[in-house]
Amino acid sequence: MLRYLLSRFGQSLILLLIVSFIGFAVLTLAPGGPLSQFALSPGMTQEQIDKIAAQMGLDRPVVVQYFDWITHLVMGDWGTSYRDGQSVLHVIGSHLFATLLLMGTATTLSVSLGSSIGIFSALRRGSTFDYTMTVLAMVALSIPTFWFGLIAIYLFSLNLGWLPAGNMYTVGDGSVLDYLRHLILPAAVLALVDVAIWSRYMRTSTLNVINQDFIRTAKAKGLPRRRVVMKHIVGNSLVPMITLAGLQLPMVLGGALVTETVFTWPGMGRLFLDSLGYSDYPVVMGLLMASAMLVLVGNLAADLIVALIDPRIRLE
Repeated sequence: MLRYLLSRFGQSLILLLIVSFIGFAVLTLAPGGPLSQFALSPGMTQEQIDKIAAQMGLDRPVVVQYFDWITHLVMGDWGTSYRDGQSVLHVIGSHLFATLLLMGTATTLSVSLGSSIGIFSALRRGSTFDYTMTVLAMVALSIPTFWFGLIAIYLFSLNLGWLPAGNMYTVGDGSVLDYLRHLILPAAVLALVDVAIWSRYMRTSTLNVINQDFIRTAKAKGLPRRRVVMKHIVGNSLVPMITLAGLQLPMVLGGALVTETVFTWPGMGRLFLDSLGYSDYPVVMGLLMASAMLVLVGNLAADLIVALIDPRIRLE
């Protein structure tokens, strides 16, 4: 196990290095840049712009800028925001809870509902319920997330007035109930597409388990149907889903970015778009590295959990 963890740690470091280099190169070589906001200011001369570039270290070669940035990153200094002068870690930390709350709620909903629908469809393969869920899943996968968000706002906020249209809480309130009311719409929209994905994967996994010899043996022994389903079918169907959960994390992050923008949710996704618009490259790179780390940790956690619950798997 220790050898495996050390190997994964080394692979993760290499991947993070590659991601950081590509991200830094793309941001640096993109048109515009942090100095474009100063160039548009009235009365700003080229001499003043060059002075600002020197103060920000943007007058140095790209390679030198990258090695200086990566060295400070390793030392725990993620840089300073161009926008407000705050530490990048502080800026990301102030938005991390909102994203984790939204992602955690949406993931819980999508996994529980999607798995239940997938198992029920597989046990009743070819039924009206199975065909209906298949059609609904295809519809949910075909429609963009932002469209669901706009429809939800129009229906439940503007027309019915049941739920707030955006933000994380009401200014001056901040109670648990207020947080929950603001969380319902974005979490439901983010979970909707994932429910369709989980239901299809879970249906396929359950069908594969149903056709195994040990299931026929359990039935031949006269075990109650409930025990066969819950212990043997469901238990073995969930094993590949744990691995899928780690692979789904990047997709959840991407969906959170769109959902947070539509519902003005103060999370990392909205911060990423705002930072791009402001050319706040230190914050953008910090978010890129934080997201990459979350994905790597999620995949590693999924592999470890599968190895713990399935004795057939050995991590080497």
